[in-house]
Parts: sequence; structure tokens; C-alpha cells
Amino acid sequence: MTSKGKGNVTLVHDASPIQPPGEDTSANHVPSREEIRRRAYEIYLERNGLPGDELDDWLRAERELQKVALFKRGWNRLQKQHHPDSEEGN
Repeated sequence: MTSKGKGNVTLVHDASPIQPPGEDTSANHVPSREEIRRRAYEIYLERNGLPGDELDDWLRAERELQKVALFKRGWNRLQKQHHPDSEEGN
């Protein structure tokens, strides 16, 4: 997410530490910024690319991905209860 400041300088609002590769974001219910960015862009396209709702798109993407992460965590926990010898719960 960027915005134009005075003199057409691009300001970056997404500055954050990079997550290490392979980190399981579903375990801590926090989708990565890249996942949120991609989903927000999909939502933007679903709205026919009309400008003006970038923040709403971002927040909706965050909520949706958090729900997915919670669902996956619960599903994996159920799978492990029913199949304790399975490492990944699939």
C-alpha cells in the first residue's frame, strides 16, 4: 500500500520485518502482509477496480485470512485427535 506525498514521493506503509521462510502463519493466526496484499488485490478486482476503498479491501482481506487460519488450526487439531499417528494431520 503506497500513497503519494508532496513532490510525488512514494511513501511505503507496509514496512515490516520479513517473516522467515517456512514460518507457519496458521499456528499464530497472523496472515503475512503478502497474503493480505494479494487477497486485498483480488477484492479490488472483484469490485471492478474502482478506487477509493483500499483500506476496506485491506481490512476485509485481513479478516478473511484470519478466519481461514483459525479454521485450518481447528481442522488440524481435529485431524490429530482422530489420527494421532499422522504427523501432518491430513
